[in-house]
Order: sequence, then C-alpha cells, then structure tokens
Amino acid sequence: MGRDRLARPAARTNPRCVGARLRARHPEHGSHEAARGIRAHLRHAGGGVVRPRSKEADAKAIAHHYDVSNEFYALFLDPLMVYTCAYYRDPDGKLEQAQRDKLDLVCRKLELEAGETLLDIGCGWGSLSIWAAQHYGVRAHGVTLSKAQADYATERIRREGLEGRCTVEYRDYRDLPPDARFDKIAAVGVIEHVGIPNYPAFFGGVRRRLRDGGLYLNHGIVHEFHWKATSQIEFLYRHVFPNGDLAGLSETLTEIERAGFEIMDVEGLRLHYARTCRHWVERLRERADEARALAGERTYRTWLLYLTCSAVAFTESSIGLYQVLTRKQHDPVASRAPHTREHLYGKAFL
Repeated sequence: MGRDRLARPAARTNPRCVGARLRARHPEHGSHEAARGIRAHLRHAGGGVVRPRSKEADAKAIAHHYDVSNEFYALFLDPLMVYTCAYYRDPDGKLEQAQRDKLDLVCRKLELEAGETLLDIGCGWGSLSIWAAQHYGVRAHGVTLSKAQADYATERIRREGLEGRCTVEYRDYRDLPPDARFDKIAAVGVIEHVGIPNYPAFFGGVRRRLRDGGLYLNHGIVHEFHWKATSQIEFLYRHVFPNGDLAGLSETLTEIERAGFEIMDVEGLRLHYARTCRHWVERLRERADEARALAGERTYRTWLLYLTCSAVAFTESSIGLYQVLTRKQHDPVASRAPHTREHLYGKAFL
C-alpha cells in the first residue's frame, strides 16, 4: 500500500508515462505538439495533482459549472448573460454598460468587417457571437460544451432574428469539420479550461482553423505560479471548476508564438475583473432568496464564496486577466495592421 502510494507521483511525472497518456488521448495531434505538451506537463506536475484530460472529462467539467441553471446565472449576470470580465470605461460605471463595452472592445480588436466569418470558441450564452453579428455584420459561429447555454443562445438568436447570420451549437471545438476555416477567432474565458499540457494542441488547432493573416484573440486568467495542491485549489477543483488550470502570462505567450502567431497587442484587465466580480457578488446577494430557491443553499454559498475570493485575488494581484491579440503568420509584407490603438477607444455601441 505504502509502496504503491509512493510510486504514483513518479508515474504521473515520468516522461514516458505522460507522453503515452497524451498521445492516447489526442492521437490527432502531431509529435511536436505532443512533445511541447509533455514539457509543459512536467513543468507544472511537480507540486500539484495532474488531472486527467479528455473530451468527455472536459464536457463533464463544463456541465458541472455552467449547467447549474440559466435562471440562476441570470440573477447576477447582465441582461446579455456575459460571464467574463467586463470593461469599465468609467471606473464607477454599471455592469450592464461595461459588458457591452467589453463585447465591443473584442470586436474592435479583431477588426471585424461585414461578411467575415467569426469562430467563438467557448461562446457561453452566445453574447459575443450575437453582438458581432448584430453590430458588425459578420457570420458568427459559437461552440460550447454546455447544452443549457447552447439551447439558450439558439433561442435568443431566433428572437433577435439572426438565423442565418449567427449560430451556436453544443459541440467540442476539436470536433469541428477539419476543413472549417474562419477569418477571425475568439476564445474568451476558455484557456482556463484547456489544461496546460494541452496548450500546444489548442493553439495549434486554432491556427489550423484560421485563414492566413487572420486575427485570434485569447482572453483569459493567468497565475504567477503553477497551481499547487492546496486546500483552496482542491475546493475549486471539487466544487467550482473541475479541470481548471492556470499558467503564467509568459508561458502562455510563449506557447502562442510557438504555434505560429505574431503577438500584436497585450492588455491587462486585472482591476476590471476585480470590479466585475464585486458587481456579481452584490447582485447575487441581492437575489439570495431566489438563488437558494433555484439552486439550493449549498450552490448559493459556494458561488458566493468563489466570486468573493476571486474579487480579492484580482485586487491583490494573485491572479490577472489578459487579452492577447495575435495574427496568424504568413506573409509579413502583405499583413496590414492599425498604426495606433485609436480604433479601440472610439464611441462604443450602446
């Protein structure tokens, strides 16, 4: 018994064992991506618990968090159901306007133009896809691993009269048709669910689905150090974000560059997320009785604790939030990019 328990950590971090598991789970990924994934895995495995990753495990983890109920999330999110960091042009502004400004900021960074195609990976309740189709005239396609989110988004698309211009489906992004190509791609609040060993395969897959010269925006949380096996992390793994995983900004940027992207812009939004979480906490507390009735006392207290701790963590710089805008490298002479950042700060859609 004792011998077996001592042997397990070595097996978890042994390169041959790790490599075999990664290749078995993701046979579609090339040897270079697998090798980089093994190295990333080993860098982060020493102090923590390595969680198994597969499409089935990822779907189960997403459903655990996002399928609590659409009605529960509607209690504390804005009317557009945006469950990611807002963008406060006015530090004292309201959540509703800040979320509209965030959606528009993403669209501006991607330089969306009418007629282009946009892939929205991990689209949630479809807020970005719908916004981009409504205000920028693109043909947007969102994918989510939450059936509740997909059903909600599809119904909203119907109500908004956007059928044919915007679609959301319950699907793993890895299962998109191999020949599917898009002009622009966004992954907002997705990288936290990917798993550090899977970064090379994830960014490689994004690159393959992006047309030459296309823009990709990665919006996600980072941590200064790898996640260690602490009681706080185990709480998040068990009750809030199964399979959650955070890397540092430098490692994320390195993996993006290795995948063949040129980094165009990096913006830190840590304090914006701290304010967003505080707004969510306030709104959830105001609707406490309804939250308990919808999801139960345990879920209400768990989400209140997680959102409160997140607000503190962002405020104290334990974790950060970055938007990274990249371009798929192809012909540097033909690439066109704005000379300044002025296009990002014009008047947003109301």
